[in-house]
Amino acid sequence: MSENENKQAADQAAEELKKAAQEADQAEQTSEEPAAETVADELAAAQAKAAEHYDLYVRAVAELENTRRRCAEDVMKAQKFGVEKFAQNLLPVVDSLEKAIEITADTEGPMREGLLTTYRQMLHALEVSGMTCIDPKGEKFDPNTQQAIAMVPAGEGQLAGNVAEVFQRGWKIHERVLRPAMVSVVQG
Repeated sequence: MSENENKQAADQAAEELKKAAQEADQAEQTSEEPAAETVADELAAAQAKAAEHYDLYVRAVAELENTRRRCAEDVMKAQKFGVEKFAQNLLPVVDSLEKAIEITADTEGPMREGLLTTYRQMLHALEVSGMTCIDPKGEKFDPNTQQAIAMVPAGEGQLAGNVAEVFQRGWKIHERVLRPAMVSVVQG
């Protein structure tokens, strides 16, 4: 073999090696691309699932806070208005005591003193329980706390739309009307 032939054989072998290397690189790239696409797809799916779970978590936390707030409000209302039914049942007793005091206005003695003492104790017990009296005589008529049962013509010094007379006092329990006041209103 001559030197030329050796050189040609070496060049040919080098070219074959180059082609084989290029084919191997192409094979690696084509085999890596599907693997890279698969990994990217899996990553995107995992990120979507994580975002979905985070959204569910945020919603659950918000729902828990709303439930906690509603429960606290319910407990507060139960404490405030738990005596409402009992208080409504006591109002006729207060009315009867007031009528008895009215009737015994002319008399003096232990009976009247007992009525007045009982009445004061009853009012004190109602006030401690959060109840307040609605006595709107001379004030502007308020349909939220008063019930008009009569209209009367305007007298001296009376303004139209004001309460002329209170027939039965009303009561509130912690700003909630327990019983509206029964009143007559001056006509306008």
